Amino acid sequence: MNYFKKHGEALLYVLPAALMITVFFVSSVLYTFYISFTDWDGLTRSHWVGLSNYIEVFSDVTYITSLKNTFMWVALSLVLPVGLGLLLSILLQQMKGQRFFKNLFYMPYAMSLTVVGVIWIFLFSSSGINYLLTHMGLESWVKDWLRTPYYNTFAMLVASIWQGAGTNMLLFLVGLGSLPKDPFEAAAIDGANRFQMFWKITLPLLNPVTIVVMGLALVNSFKTFDIIWVMTQGGPYRSSETLAVTMYRESFMLFHFGQGAAISILLTVLSIVASWFYLKKTIVEE
Repeated sequence: MNYFKKHGEALLYVLPAALMITVFFVSSVLYTFYISFTDWDGLTRSHWVGLSNYIEVFSDVTYITSLKNTFMWVALSLVLPVGLGLLLSILLQQMKGQRFFKNLFYMPYAMSLTVVGVIWIFLFSSSGINYLLTHMGLESWVKDWLRTPYYNTFAMLVASIWQGAGTNMLLFLVGLGSLPKDPFEAAAIDGANRFQMFWKITLPLLNPVTIVVMGLALVNSFKTFDIIWVMTQGGPYRSSETLAVTMYRESFMLFHFGQGAAISILLTVLSIVASWFYLKKTIVEE
């Protein structure tokens, strides 16, 4: 009671935000969780089906493909954009005209994923990369990139990497700029080469920035939707769908709200578990 007397006024300022979070977020999560156990088309009365929607997610071929694609996006998004961002930051750190290249690599991030998708649809068309390959005498490499399963997923990953690597580069550049010089000077006196300095000094000191970059990449990769929907809409034959795309299709195109809710709950759980294990591992290592 004394606590509320002392901090009552401050709590009143927090109350509107707490109510909004409860009404618009917590209640929505709980309602989605309830819907995931029902068969509902959004119009007629819902029917309780228990775990049927969750069982279908792990037994239906379409959902299994979506799950595999999601894990592929997560794995490659943790390695390629993060690795490319680190590489670019190291190359640009001592380069003249650094500002120009920073702007050049960061520019794609200023574009929406819809715009990025439209640009790369053209680049993967017969007038883009295929045209270039044909005139280079590499006709055997020409593919229908966005309509061929597996190739389309990698094509969209290229577009996503192009859009996101610049942000990672800037974060790593900030981290590199804040590193102390003493360990490098001591290593140079001891005769360490550049690779040894990078592996033994730079990477460990960059660990706090790396945790942030990889954490953001991990969460964003689970919810990838925009670029897939713009470039392929999950096709052909739903072969390039991720869980986020499947959730949207089932809920708002096929009106299978029960299955869509089950997929959204599964996606949320996967994101939380993956983030928890990643953060736990990195904090323990720290």
